Amino acid sequence: MQKAIHKTRDKNHARRLTAMLMLHRGERVSDVARTLCCARSSVGRWINWFTHSGIEGLKSLPAGRSRRWPFEHICTLLRELIKHSPGDFGYQRSRWSTELLAIKINEITGCQLHAGTVRRWLPSAGLVWRRAAPTLRIRDPHKDEKMAVIHKALDECSAEHPVFYEDEVDIHLNPKIGADWQLRGQQKRVVTPGQNEKILSGRRTAQWHG
Repeated sequence: MQKAIHKTRDKNHARRLTAMLMLHRGERVSDVARTLCCARSSVGRWINWFTHSGIEGLKSLPAGRSRRWPFEHICTLLRELIKHSPGDFGYQRSRWSTELLAIKINEITGCQLHAGTVRRWLPSAGLVWRRAAPTLRIRDPHKDEKMAVIHKALDECSAEHPVFYEDEVDIHLNPKIGADWQLRGQQKRVVTPGQNEKILSGRRTAQWHG
């Protein structure tokens, strides 16, 4: 790769090659971007070009031509993107739209794909539009210990040593669950309860039966 850097007369090609060489030596994306005076997103785009097409993918194309990626590579990229939430990439959205997928793909690849083209390719990538399934949060790993303490207190409850139930809880209401692009044969999970919460508090004795 060093030979290619010295051989090329294209300064942009040399910069992309230098970025890959710096990353290979263990430098971080942010450090590479700072050293080469480019955006981190540009470095990320070069990484994708190099991953899919090798050194050839880093060469500059003649002016007026857009970069063309093989259809199979675009489908692979689509499947990888929908494994993540748009929020993972800094977007203020919880679900992928074809327009947003097109924007992200164009950013990564340098292509100029239209949202309509992406929409036609989604089924070929094995993706379907369906509603996610709600799922519960992870069980409290200390529940058994806590319940043992509670049962012991109840067993020893008396008029002289009353036990009171006192609590203030956050009531999380289930979030609205809509459809999203998902791999065929799989279904995304949305953890419930969600973030729409209400607070309820109260107290009574453990011996109250009314």
